[in-house]
Amino acid sequence: MACFITLLGSDALVQGDQSWPSFQGPRGSGATTERLPQELGGKNISWERMLPGYGLSTPVVHSNKVFITCSSGPEQDRLRVLCIDGTKGQSLWERQFWATGRTMCHEKTSVAAPTPCTDGVRIYALFSSNDLVCLDFDGNLIWLRGITADYPNVSNSLGMASSLVVTDGVVVAQVENDSESYAIGIDAVTGKNIWKIEREKSANWTSPLVLSPGLVGLQSKSGIDAVDTADGHFLWKYDGGASTIPSSCRKGNVLFVPSKGLTALAYNLSSQKSPKQLWSSSRLSPGTSSPVVVSNTVFTISRGDVLTAGDIETGERRWQLRLKGPFSATPVVNGDTLLAVNETGLIQLVHFDDEQGELKDTFHLENQILASPAIAGDGVFLRSNSRLWKFVDAKQ
Repeated sequence: MACFITLLGSDALVQGDQSWPSFQGPRGSGATTERLPQELGGKNISWERMLPGYGLSTPVVHSNKVFITCSSGPEQDRLRVLCIDGTKGQSLWERQFWATGRTMCHEKTSVAAPTPCTDGVRIYALFSSNDLVCLDFDGNLIWLRGITADYPNVSNSLGMASSLVVTDGVVVAQVENDSESYAIGIDAVTGKNIWKIEREKSANWTSPLVLSPGLVGLQSKSGIDAVDTADGHFLWKYDGGASTIPSSCRKGNVLFVPSKGLTALAYNLSSQKSPKQLWSSSRLSPGTSSPVVVSNTVFTISRGDVLTAGDIETGERRWQLRLKGPFSATPVVNGDTLLAVNETGLIQLVHFDDEQGELKDTFHLENQILASPAIAGDGVFLRSNSRLWKFVDAKQ
């Protein structure tokens, strides 16, 4: 067990999160070291603004700038990337592009479903139309790719939703479907392919996860592949199967995979051996929302809207709490507070310890919310189909 604790300790020294650079936050855990609001209400809304289009992507935050994507128009073929001041909520710039690929999606998703990512210098935005945009923080276009032009058989009748990650100068995109299915590593500066690897021909909406600098995990129904972003070669593989909707999260060198419920895998950066399975628990099975992990606890929300806390060392269930669902958005968590938002816009604030979780407060935004929140600096950033809010702790 000592090895397990050592692996988990590698993320513990981060003090304060001033950015939320991708879907699962700065460490791929869905957790933050920032303080979450301790109560909810109108007084906690720092600002609110309308968005010019529809989208499900999580806001990305860096240098007090909030980046968000949406789409508009009768065919949802006008793609938009916005930059908003994190303090005042004012628009700093907006850029628009025409979609070059398919924009038809299931009614519950969106062309702007994938969450963008940033390396602190540029913002990278992918849309379900397989259009990939790179802008600098002033909104200048660096490069633009219509991936469908390169790979015309890429198609998913429900819409693409895998988010981007960037590490060591490589942007990684999973473009997996029933036809031409692949993952690509793209040079962050030039927009050109560094590598392209074939993936199984099966629809998949999970997102890549940075396992360490220069190493990403690609999740599909077969399991997890660890890929070196320098050249696209496989380092190791877990072939125990995995979900195609909720994505894995990690803490240190331990990966929590939606597989057979939830499975914990310890991986070694210096070895090509397959990761060691630490435990697997059917009691921690997530629904649509991805698992999140903080300190010594991993959390899942089931299809039945039950929040379950599990011990990360053993996989044993610690406690359960029924919330009001349904849920699409992944919750966010810090040391003693979890914030979950259901599809009707009901924000639910849960305080917890090792023994129990307690619903402390709720606040209803009365907007459909399918996007996961982002936390950076003093704020929680939350978007609906048409609005963006910043929540703060009124007691700070």
